[in-house]
Amino acid sequence: MNKMTFEKLQYNELKHKVKTHCVSSLGKQLIETLQPSTNIKVVRHRLNETSEARKLLDAEKHLPLTGISNITSHIEKVEKGMVLTPGELLAISDFLRGCRKIKKFMADKEFFAPVLYTYAISMTELRGIEEEILFAIKGNRVDSGASKELKRIRNQIAKNEEKIEERLNKFLKSGVNKEYLQESYISKKNDRFTIPIKASFKNHVPGTIIETSSKGSTVFIEPEAVSKLNVELLSLKSEESVEEYQILATLTGAIYESLHEITVNIECISQYDMIFAKAKYSKSNDAIEPKINDYGYIKLIQSKHPLLEGNIVPLDFEIGENYRSLVITGPNAGGKTVVLKTIGMLTLAVMSGFHISAKRGTELAIFDHVFVDIGDNQSIENALSTFSSHMKNIAEIMSAANNNTLLLFDEIGSGTEPNEGAALAIAILEEFYHIGCITVATTHYGEIKRYSEMHDDFMNAAMLFNSAELKPMYKLLIGKSGDSNALWISSRMKIRKHVLERAQLYIDNKNYNLKIMQENKRKKPVHEEEQPLETYQYETGDRVRLINQDDFAIVYEPKDTFNNIKLFYNGEIVEVNSKRIELDIKATQLYPEGYDVNTLFTSYEDRKLQHDLERGSKKALRKVQKEIRNRNQE
Repeated sequence: MNKMTFEKLQYNELKHKVKTHCVSSLGKQLIETLQPSTNIKVVRHRLNETSEARKLLDAEKHLPLTGISNITSHIEKVEKGMVLTPGELLAISDFLRGCRKIKKFMADKEFFAPVLYTYAISMTELRGIEEEILFAIKGNRVDSGASKELKRIRNQIAKNEEKIEERLNKFLKSGVNKEYLQESYISKKNDRFTIPIKASFKNHVPGTIIETSSKGSTVFIEPEAVSKLNVELLSLKSEESVEEYQILATLTGAIYESLHEITVNIECISQYDMIFAKAKYSKSNDAIEPKINDYGYIKLIQSKHPLLEGNIVPLDFEIGENYRSLVITGPNAGGKTVVLKTIGMLTLAVMSGFHISAKRGTELAIFDHVFVDIGDNQSIENALSTFSSHMKNIAEIMSAANNNTLLLFDEIGSGTEPNEGAALAIAILEEFYHIGCITVATTHYGEIKRYSEMHDDFMNAAMLFNSAELKPMYKLLIGKSGDSNALWISSRMKIRKHVLERAQLYIDNKNYNLKIMQENKRKKPVHEEEQPLETYQYETGDRVRLINQDDFAIVYEPKDTFNNIKLFYNGEIVEVNSKRIELDIKATQLYPEGYDVNTLFTSYEDRKLQHDLERGSKKALRKVQKEIRNRNQE
């Protein structure tokens, strides 16, 4: 699969819809990296997983994934030799408890979900680590009961703080100190007990200034009476930190010893989360598991595009058995492109293990490649025209396609002159057919429809159109070409009958009426210095305006018997009808007398080579001879 296929078929949008059903970021990460598989065994396994999870959900048996978080970053810290924080240890404990619950939930589900049961078998219960963490960590901090030493230290800290508060309260209640006090309370600054003193009296209170207020009006002083006790308290706090670190390091070490088992558990939980997200998506859309094959057969029964909502006309479609190429015709906005996208999207969905919205009996093929050419691929960066960009894309597809490839082409051959476009489209479809591809293409060209009717392994299909209401029906009918809706609509709009009959005649055999009519013509006054444009005989070098493109070109060859003129436009020679251009400036007015207008259509290198040949350059002659030899070898 390539990036354009995913973009045009909106594959990532489908994954996003499925991802919303995940419980944790573990499953979401798996879905983000999920790719359609080209291996039918892998696809069958993925679909079995989804179907088993769907059966459990249908039976109101929900996997207890709630509360499980992504602990991957914590495990990475352990692998690097870092000690985990209490919060990180609690997250791992919660994860291990979740693994234990899931393993217990799946214990009796082997009969209902044998594939999903195998994941539970791979999981390891680590109840010892789980309980050790819960015993040592409470309230997101190391509990005093985690060790005797920690309990002793914290008891001493409590006694020490009690003594400090007694002495400071005595200081606050002393009548001597009242005038020094900014406020009568004990304040803790940098883990040291202080009293807020007016800055003007800071020298009257023996002690150490720990902090000054932002305005400078208050200083926080640790009185001399508690300095010794504060030093002892800091020492005890340091001992507490060392003991807490030892406990956290011991718990982290226990996790390190079971890293492999925990990593396997993470992988299993990730798989469970992703699989049950697929199943929830399946249940919410009343989707089914289709049949699959690896020989290119597709049969869609009442299927729907997974991203379309509302009152959607379901699609019935078949290809790969009686014919391998399908040409779809029909009106603009009639749903042809949606048909292509539905086929492509459902194929990618099934190859990813997703169920699809369709009826039983639906079958899809597993392909090596799915390529699309849908929409306008024009690139601003490389300034390719729409037609050129389509051809570039098709050329790349042609080099990569094999006999197990699905191709989806929208308006193949469009964007250029109709006769050339139709002929090129037929040749392209024929080439892909010989490669062995399964091809679905939409078109407006009658020549492609006729080719499809003549070829035994091609089939026509049409998007139905309600002629009475002049509305598309968004329904595909295989085995039928699209009606001439343009003529029908024109008749409803009161276009004259003989005009429509003549149009139908031109469609059928191109027997055009080329008789020149002189009567009823209004003549344009002719000035002496100019002749009427409708009779003007274009000459090489004339500058003309392309009416449709609103751009300019140079005449390369004058008008032929069919009123077609060859123009030099954007570095290429193109052929247009004289009615589609109008004179801008004559060649006689553009170039000086005697100017060789042929130099307009040749590059500098070609002109130099010609000049060298004319003056007898041996180097130029050898170059031409070499090119001739190369062509003969080809």
